[in-house]
Amino acid sequence: MEREEQVLAFLREHGIAFTNYNHPEGKSIEEAKRWWKDDGSVHCKNIFLRNHKGNQHYLVCFHCDYDLDIHDLEHRLKAALTAQGKNAPGKLSFASPERMMRYLGLEPGSVSPFGLINDAEHHVHLFLDSRLQKAETLSFHPNDCRGTVVISRTEFERYLQIVGNTYEYITL
Repeated sequence: MEREEQVLAFLREHGIAFTNYNHPEGKSIEEAKRWWKDDGSVHCKNIFLRNHKGNQHYLVCFHCDYDLDIHDLEHRLKAALTAQGKNAPGKLSFASPERMMRYLGLEPGSVSPFGLINDAEHHVHLFLDSRLQKAETLSFHPNDCRGTVVISRTEFERYLQIVGNTYEYITL
């Protein structure tokens, strides 16, 4: 629960409103669904990816009931980034547990945007599914799959501004 305490302390320190609760371990969405409360929030799935060169890393968050085709995501990211005059990521793949630890300070099964707290160099770019903009509240692991943080979308966006990593909403 050390990582969870780090997240909760960060949120409190910055005056970010949230609620949280603990439950048995849920490393996959299927496991976690057994423990999530019916709190009206959009529970999010989070994946950590790297480009083919391994010099760019992306965290992608989307509604837990949706699946994501990585090949399709490559095309969407290429279109979104090239439209902004940025380099496209090329072929994407899941980042290794070592990269996850290096950039987010996390292990597989506990990935969440709260891992950005550990990315002091702001290396990781966050992509959020544009459908999340319609949600009043979101929920994520607090970097530990034995807990859930429920946070309003506006407070979550305030958290993202404070943590300082680049992020954007895109259609997934």
